[in-house]
Amino acid sequence: MEEKRAILCVSSKYEEKYYLNPDFNGLPKGVKDELQAMCVLFTEDVGGILTMEFDTDANLKFVTMVDAGDLLYDEIGSVLKVKQLRETKRELLESLELYYRVFFLGETLDEI
Repeated sequence: MEEKRAILCVSSKYEEKYYLNPDFNGLPKGVKDELQAMCVLFTEDVGGILTMEFDTDANLKFVTMVDAGDLLYDEIGSVLKVKQLRETKRELLESLELYYRVFFLGETLDEI
C-alpha cells in the first residue's frame, strides 16, 4: 500500500526550477520566500532534487533524489545538509507541520 503524502515544495538542480504546491499559497509571503531560498540553496550545494512533503502523520520530510549517473551529487553532503536544516530551521519546520495539521487535516489546537 502506497503512503499518501502532500508535497509542499520541490527544487531541482537539473532543471534549475522551484515549485511551491498551489495548495500552500495561503502561507505568509515571508515563509514562502524562506522555503524557496532554503530549497534552492540546498540543491545548489549538493545537487539533485529536493522534495519537502508531509507524510500521513503530518511530519515534514526531506526527500532527496538523484539522476542515475550524476557524479556531481554529494550524497554525504545531502544527509548533513538535511540535519543542519532540521536544527537551524526547527521553528519554521514545526510551524509548517502545525499549519498543515490545522488547515489541511482539520485538527484543532486542543487535539495537537
